[in-house]
Amino acid sequence: MQRVLIIAGSDSSGGAGIQADIKAVTCLGGYAMTAITALTVQNTLGVSDVMAVPPALITAQAKACLDDIGADAIKTGMLADIAVMEAVSLVIEGAKVFTVIDPVMVAKGGHALMNHHAVDAMKALMLPLADLLTPNAPEAAALTGLKVETEDGMRKAGEALLAMGAKNVLIKGGHIDTPDVVDLLITRQGEHRFTSERIDTRHTHGTGCTLASACAALTRDARPLEETVGLARDYVGGAILMAPGLGQGHGPLRHNWLL
Repeated sequence: MQRVLIIAGSDSSGGAGIQADIKAVTCLGGYAMTAITALTVQNTLGVSDVMAVPPALITAQAKACLDDIGADAIKTGMLADIAVMEAVSLVIEGAKVFTVIDPVMVAKGGHALMNHHAVDAMKALMLPLADLLTPNAPEAAALTGLKVETEDGMRKAGEALLAMGAKNVLIKGGHIDTPDVVDLLITRQGEHRFTSERIDTRHTHGTGCTLASACAALTRDARPLEETVGLARDYVGGAILMAPGLGQGHGPLRHNWLL
């Protein structure tokens, strides 16, 4: 059973954040543990408040899991400020396991989850620790300073993020205006292009969290990374297609559709 430590924020509505992460890891056969970085007040209409967790408590949560149960992979989500990133980077360095970093910057409803100082810390502290970095197009643009509005822009941003220290980069193309959704896995060995039919739906809350956690749950030493990403994309696609239709805004996915 793949043991996954999730270091991320809580979503009170259950659609994103650690709630989505736990559901994804569990439904893919893994064992999910958490170190909560922030409490958010949110629903499908947006985020209305955020309370940060002290960095020492984040470290203590992670250490309690790692010292006892251990982990095969770590997945990070919302890391709102520099102090949190400093603490989390030390946890990752000590754990020495496959790490998926989802550079969460803005909630689905548009609420900023990271200030500009924290973006610099993300580049300096977290990117070099990413075995897999999973930015969407706006996040890739914020991290690189490049325009990411086309597939070629995605490619250039991915290469720039590799140069900044990430070992592998999955640029998600959902925000790019194309008939099909194109995601690019950029590695030091080459590029893998994934395409899927664009689904016309408002029920996409937590897709980024879910995809990153699925990658963490499905990664194996003997499995090529492109196969892991392909399996994770298939899982998320099914969860979107079978979304339960909840909420008045950006509704959640059906994480348990495989069951």
